Amino acid sequence: MTEPIVSYQDVYKSFGDTEVLTGINLDIEPAEKVAVIGPSGSGKTTIIRMMMTLEEPTSGDIIIDGQNLWKMEKNGEIVPANENHLRQVRGNVGMVFQHFNLFPHMTILDNCMTAPIHVLKADKQDAKQWATEMLEKVGLGDKLDQYPNQLSGGQKQRVAMARALVMRPDVMLFDEVTSALDPELVGEVLEVIRDIAKEGEMAMVLVTHEMEFARDIADRVLFLDNGVIVEEGPPADVLENSNNERLQSFLHRFRS
Repeated sequence: MTEPIVSYQDVYKSFGDTEVLTGINLDIEPAEKVAVIGPSGSGKTTIIRMMMTLEEPTSGDIIIDGQNLWKMEKNGEIVPANENHLRQVRGNVGMVFQHFNLFPHMTILDNCMTAPIHVLKADKQDAKQWATEMLEKVGLGDKLDQYPNQLSGGQKQRVAMARALVMRPDVMLFDEVTSALDPELVGEVLEVIRDIAKEGEMAMVLVTHEMEFARDIADRVLFLDNGVIVEEGPPADVLENSNNERLQSFLHRFRS
């Protein structure tokens, strides 16, 4: 049995008096592709934001590649993680956001070179080679010297993917990456994610409202509602054969 690449152990999260995650237990295997679906406010994005240390659990543990993300040992005691520990453990995780967060004053090549140089301490020529390879992978090898304002929304999202891929993460997180795009641009972004998934090297967690895409790409689908994993399993079981009323009600709105 392989160890999970990510393990959530009885994770709770509250914002003030509002509990958004309630006792999440979840193991993600190396190279597994997991789609997370559910209504707005169900806690989907919060789950992956905690893995990127953008939100801190109220209680519980998140283990990444065998290391506790939010806790560390110091002088024989378990204490809250410091910034160095957080940075080191989350170094195995990449994330693509709904909004592209590109540096507008940099070319797309420079956007993709910055993190390897400053975080991985890569040589500039190595970083340039990696960034070029990843931009070619997402179909933008002919746009290296262009700036974000010269690109379509779909192209900007593909740059954001290349920027995350260049860090060679073990786990890649996608947070509703098509929700800010015009409908005609959605397909090109999903196609790139499909291609990345087919390579099979990374675990991927995809928060998505694209049900057909989830069916195609995922090894497992999780349905979240009110901060609880209500249903999980192979895509066909969850998306077609479940008798859960809450899930059926949610899926009904996606059926014509």
